[in-house]
Amino acid sequence: MMNSIIFCDFDGTITAEETFVGMLKEFAPEMAAEIMPLLYGREMTLREGVRKMLESIPSRCYPEIIEFSRTKKIRSGFVEFLDFLKTQGVPFVLVSGGVRVMVETVLGDLSSKIDQIYAVDLETSGAYFKVHSEFEADTELVAKVKVMESYPNTEPIAIGDSVTDLNMALAAPIVFARDRLAQYLDEYQKPYIHWNDFCDIQAYLSEHWNLS
Repeated sequence: MMNSIIFCDFDGTITAEETFVGMLKEFAPEMAAEIMPLLYGREMTLREGVRKMLESIPSRCYPEIIEFSRTKKIRSGFVEFLDFLKTQGVPFVLVSGGVRVMVETVLGDLSSKIDQIYAVDLETSGAYFKVHSEFEADTELVAKVKVMESYPNTEPIAIGDSVTDLNMALAAPIVFARDRLAQYLDEYQKPYIHWNDFCDIQAYLSEHWNLS
């Protein structure tokens, strides 16, 4: 446990529903209908697809996107899980392939309990959004493995639910997977722990760290 560190996805993982995907369907419906199947089928990179969708949205939609994010629900057990990690001295790093302002809007005061947040930043000064990410690389706008590698000499534990978490999950020795991510990992024959809510993860880690 001494060197354990949690790397957790946001959309559909911390949130109980796909917040970022929902936003893209709402504000870039035609582009999302065309590109999302290509991303899930891994026929287009996240780096290309997510950028195309985000940069097709007019900057004037920015306040509406913040409002869209306000009502999104957090998955059961998350707050308790953060408190549990704090008592164990285990850092919690949020790595999202989505938009930072949506992440921070949904989390509200919980942001202060998270050690670090990595996500996509939006430039809104032009007619359409421009995307910026300090960890853009290879196939991803937010290269989650690159984020993990910036924390050397640790035991990374990955938590995720979809295609944006696949590279991170393949690189982590311990993975909690659900939904699409579990299906992808089955294809790769990569072992993972299935989970429904954060209570499941807390229970597993308590045992893994010999706390019970």
